[in-house]
Amino acid sequence: MKKILVTGGLGFIGSHTVVELQKSGFDVVIIDDLSNSKIEVLDSITEITGIKPEFQKLDLREKTEVQNFFSKHKVDGVIHFAAFKAVGESVQKPLEYYENNIGSLVYLLQEMRNHNIDNLIFSSSCTVYGQANSLPITENAPTKPAESPYGNTKQIGEEIIKESCKAYNMNAIALRYFNPIGAHDSIKIGELPIGVPQNLIPYVTQTAAGIREELSVFGDDYDTPDGTAIRDYIHVVDLAKAHIAGLNRLLQNKNSKGFEYYNVGTGIGTSVLEIIKTFEKCSGEKLNYKIVGRREGDITSAYASTSNANDELNWKAEKSLEEALLSAWKWQQKRKQE
Repeated sequence: MKKILVTGGLGFIGSHTVVELQKSGFDVVIIDDLSNSKIEVLDSITEITGIKPEFQKLDLREKTEVQNFFSKHKVDGVIHFAAFKAVGESVQKPLEYYENNIGSLVYLLQEMRNHNIDNLIFSSSCTVYGQANSLPITENAPTKPAESPYGNTKQIGEEIIKESCKAYNMNAIALRYFNPIGAHDSIKIGELPIGVPQNLIPYVTQTAAGIREELSVFGDDYDTPDGTAIRDYIHVVDLAKAHIAGLNRLLQNKNSKGFEYYNVGTGIGTSVLEIIKTFEKCSGEKLNYKIVGRREGDITSAYASTSNANDELNWKAEKSLEEALLSAWKWQQKRKQE
C-alpha cells in the first residue's frame, strides 16, 4: 500500500482528497497546523471511510519540525495543500502570504529531495493566468503578472517546483483549480471557514442561514452579460478525484515530463448573480444581497478548458452546479444545528 503525505489535509479540499485517497486504497498521513481547519474533521473523515488517517499537527514554516517529520515517516508521494488562500486577505497581508506559502514549499521540497521522494501534486490556482486574453483558458495561456500576492505565491510556487524537478529529477503535477465549492455527499465534511468567509459560496449559505445579514456582490460593472464577475465553480469531490488521477499518473510513470500542469474546472462560466439565482432555486431560500464596489485583486472572468485533464489524466468533472450548491446548503444547515 502506497503511503501519501497530505499537507493541509484537514482543510476543505484536503479533507475531501484524503477521503478519495483512502477509498482508492492509499495509506494517508496528514500534516496540518489547524490555523484554518479543525481537528474534528479527522473524526469526520474516519466516519466516512472507516479508516482513521495518521495525523500530526505541524507548522511547515518550522524547518526543524519538517526535517523531524521526514526522518520518521517514509512516504511515496506528497499532495501539498497547506497554504493561505484568500485573494483579498493576501492584498492586506502580503508578507504573511509569502512567508507561509513560499517558505513552507521550499522546506517541503528540500526534505523530499533529502529522502528521495519524487512525486508531488501541487495545489495551484487559475489565478496564475490573471485576466486571460481569451476564454476558455487553456494551459497555453500565458501566466500574467499576478493580481494579488496570493496569485503570485502560486506562480512562484510553480516556478520553484519546475526548477526543482529539472535540477533534482523529481516529478510533479500542478493542478490549477478554478473555484471549488460544495460538500461531501455524506454531509460530514465541507467548507469550514474560520471567521468571516472569504469565498462566495460560504457567504451565500451563511446569509441564507441568517448568520450573515447581507451578501455583498463586489461590482456589477464588469464586462459580462449581467455585469458581475464570472468564475468556473467545480464540486470539491470532482476536484479531489483529480488529485488521485494526477497521483496515479506519477506513480505509474505516465507523465511525459518532470513538471506538468493541468486546469481543473468544469469548463462552464457562471456569474455571481447566476450563482445567487441558482442557489435560491435549489434551496428555496431568498438571499438578501447588495451590490457594492469591486474588490481589489479580482478579475472579470475565468473559466477553464479542461481537455488536457480529460485526455491526459482521464478525469472529468461530473457533478452539476445545482448538486454542488445544494450540498453546500445541506452542509450549512447541519453546521447550524450542531
